[in-house]
Amino acid sequence: MAALLTEPLFETSGRAPAANNNFYNFIVTKSYVVWRWWKISPRAVDRYAKPGELKESHEDFLADTWVQNEVSMVFGRRILQYTKALCQGHYDYLEHLPDTLLLRIINSLELEDVGQLGRTSRRFRELCGSEEFWEQAVQQRCNTVSAEMASLACDGGWRSIFFTSKLQLQKLISRRRLKAQEHQGGQVSPDSKAEESPDVMCRCDIDPDPNPESEADSDSSDVKHCVVETPVEQGTEQEETAVQSQTVQ
Repeated sequence: MAALLTEPLFETSGRAPAANNNFYNFIVTKSYVVWRWWKISPRAVDRYAKPGELKESHEDFLADTWVQNEVSMVFGRRILQYTKALCQGHYDYLEHLPDTLLLRIINSLELEDVGQLGRTSRRFRELCGSEEFWEQAVQQRCNTVSAEMASLACDGGWRSIFFTSKLQLQKLISRRRLKAQEHQGGQVSPDSKAEESPDVMCRCDIDPDPNPESEADSDSSDVKHCVVETPVEQGTEQEETAVQSQTVQ
């Protein structure tokens, strides 16, 4: 398992707290620890001060209280405890895995667990919110990801596609087709918009509706065609109703 770890195991740099403004670099590898410092001072006597470096094995670092105190003073107690654990062989394998492998692992989790994982570290927060993760999440939960869906994702992001209902995706794709027709052949007449075929197949099984009972009450919970009710049809229906009422009278 140690072969999966990349070098260095840990590295950080920064200036010390106020009163000591020197710059420090701390590195932990699989075999040794490196502590470097650069003196920062406006005094003329320190103008030609050379950088310092101390290189020790893991065993020597664990026994060197002076270096440990320096690390704790500059970078904090938490960094000291973490690096001491690395020198003792307590490796954080998950943190050192490549992003591609971590994304495959994250995509096997439930969505609620992904949210919890994103709060554990900065790296997991970036991975859990990345476009790569949400693209894989959509592809895993969809039978087919069309080119039109990919185009929508380029505009709004894959996370937006994931949390968009099937019917809403159909509407967005239909509007996108109408706009493309307007650019290609000029303005589309209202009649042609009304006659636009609603059979835009959204082959995605994602339905993030938090209230599944609302779908159970409908006659067709698995609707995959967007039904468009045109103003012309509504007007005709109202006229027929008026004629029938006059006939009855």
